[in-house]
Amino acid sequence: MKYITFFSTLVLCLTYFNLVSQSNWTAPQNPEELGEVHWIRNYDEAVLESKQSGLPIFILFQEVPGCSNCTTYGNKVLSHPFIVEMIETHFVPLAIFNNKGGHDKKVLERFNEPTWNNPVVRVVSQQGQDIVSRLSGDFSPLGLASKIKQALPITNQVVPLYFDIWHKELKGASSEEEAYLSMYCFWTGEKEIAQLDGVLSTEAGYMHGKEVVKVTYNKDKTRLKTIVKAAKSKNCADQVYVGSDSDYPEADKTTSKYRIDKEVKYYLLKSPYKSIPMTPLQAAKVNAAIGSRKDPKVFLSDRQIALLDVKSKAKSRINQEFVAAWYEALSDTP
Repeated sequence: MKYITFFSTLVLCLTYFNLVSQSNWTAPQNPEELGEVHWIRNYDEAVLESKQSGLPIFILFQEVPGCSNCTTYGNKVLSHPFIVEMIETHFVPLAIFNNKGGHDKKVLERFNEPTWNNPVVRVVSQQGQDIVSRLSGDFSPLGLASKIKQALPITNQVVPLYFDIWHKELKGASSEEEAYLSMYCFWTGEKEIAQLDGVLSTEAGYMHGKEVVKVTYNKDKTRLKTIVKAAKSKNCADQVYVGSDSDYPEADKTTSKYRIDKEVKYYLLKSPYKSIPMTPLQAAKVNAAIGSRKDPKVFLSDRQIALLDVKSKAKSRINQEFVAAWYEALSDTP
């Protein structure tokens, strides 16, 4: 009986930690160059933590206070919720200032890093050996996300599905194309089309007086004719409208004014998951999973799922910009 009580208490404590630890998902005392990651500031402490956890060390060499590249990197990249969660979950985060003396300077010298420099990221072992190549000169979310994704399998870690989805969105941003597919039911269309490879987002709306699904896709990963063929097999492509030339010659290029439906992502909207901030492709995948009676949690991060526990009756955040919606949701948490 005492063992049952112990494990019950343990479960309750872990559940409570998941709920209240949201207040620790931001680092308000950080200088802006460091974003929202909770950093260790001593190399020896990071090595000890790495030995205890078995996780590699993620070193940010950063100028603090720094130039515009440094502050932008902190505000735009190191404050993205997925970047923060990945660094804090899969690495030991260590920040070294490249414009300070003392301990910071010794670490710079150890890794042969320049002083007064733009942000540099190194992922190293407990012995200080590089696990992946040094990241410098690329201050984009895609650059850091790609480096993180590269490091995980090398350190025997699995790339989480939510992070892989976001990475696909980042890679597809420069190769986006749009098309509008009319059908008998755009709610069904959103559910079916979102499951196709290369699709980046879906949205229910109206065009030419018909129900349509606005489809954004990565032209480097799929072709419109491939999407249409799959959609037709589900009776979700009676007509195809495009605003420019495409690889689908049957498409109608006479697009009219498009109007979004008030119940976009219908299945998601009717569920508690509507309150969770999501990226566009995440929302499309979660909506499809709910509509297909599958587990939507597989597409979400642990922190998104934990947020659901206390936000199940909150307002809908569908179609809100992800980062802004995330920090708004945290501020609304009791």
